Amino acid sequence: MKTRHLVDPDLLAIADAFPPIDLQESTLQGIRTMFAEMSVMGDPAAFGVTRREVKVPGLDGAPDVRCLVYTPNASDKARPAFLHIHGGGYVMGSPEGSDIRNMRVASALGAVVVAPDYRVAPEHPYPAPLDDCAAALAWVFGNAEELGVDTKRVAVGGDSAGGGLAAALCLRTRDEGRLSITFQHLVYPMLDDRTAAHGTPLDPIVGEYVWTPAANRFGWGAYLGGNTPSAPAVPARAESLAGLPPTWINIGALDLFLDENIAYARRLLADGVATELVIYPGAFHGFQVAVEAPVARRFERDYLESLARGLGCQIKQPASA
Repeated sequence: MKTRHLVDPDLLAIADAFPPIDLQESTLQGIRTMFAEMSVMGDPAAFGVTRREVKVPGLDGAPDVRCLVYTPNASDKARPAFLHIHGGGYVMGSPEGSDIRNMRVASALGAVVVAPDYRVAPEHPYPAPLDDCAAALAWVFGNAEELGVDTKRVAVGGDSAGGGLAAALCLRTRDEGRLSITFQHLVYPMLDDRTAAHGTPLDPIVGEYVWTPAANRFGWGAYLGGNTPSAPAVPARAESLAGLPPTWINIGALDLFLDENIAYARRLLADGVATELVIYPGAFHGFQVAVEAPVARRFERDYLESLARGLGCQIKQPASA
């Protein structure tokens, strides 16, 4: 590995244990199974939350969208809400993979967390995944009274492709003008189909670990499914980012998405959007799975603190709970 010397020493063991994802049509089902088996579900009682599964009506006659909904057991009224969109390169993943963190958010912030199990490509290319996320967001607003949600404090976020879908959903919601998102919370978001495209120059220190240029080309190709690359499907192609909600972006310095995330943050700032960009030295895509590493602990702390700021609430218990 030509960039191994740049990896945070506390992340080397996990870097060596997880080879780059060889994502292609022939391996997709096996990789989906592998990641599904890695999902760990927590005990809601230990976090003081209730977890339930709901079926949200799909848009325009589309199938219902299965969502996991996390509600704090405390009887707070007018809670904030967080729509969390899982990652998976637009081609895999499920909300179960983020179960423990979503329970931690619900508990620590007193927030209702809704995590949609959106359809994925290539079976369901754009706009199906984004439509399912939009359906989940509409359900949160439409059921705010029942959920005890303050509609002036609704954040949208996600990891990797989930971050890309969150950014796309914020663009779409801004353009439609019906709902108001308070904050977008983007964890190493997948924003630009041009990253690592054939013939495109690429920073030589990024994309060697976990999510590679080849995986990126496969993910975007499957998601776009022959559609002309444009916003909101590809957030980085939006003509203007003005009017988007305040934004938090984090990214590892060795992540394939480093340059596109920096560029997106610069554009947000230039368009008048309050934006915070956090870069973790020596970190690659998905580095936080090394839960005991100091940089992963910092990530988890930053994750909660930034979301608390964006939603205007206090952290009710330590981030490590």
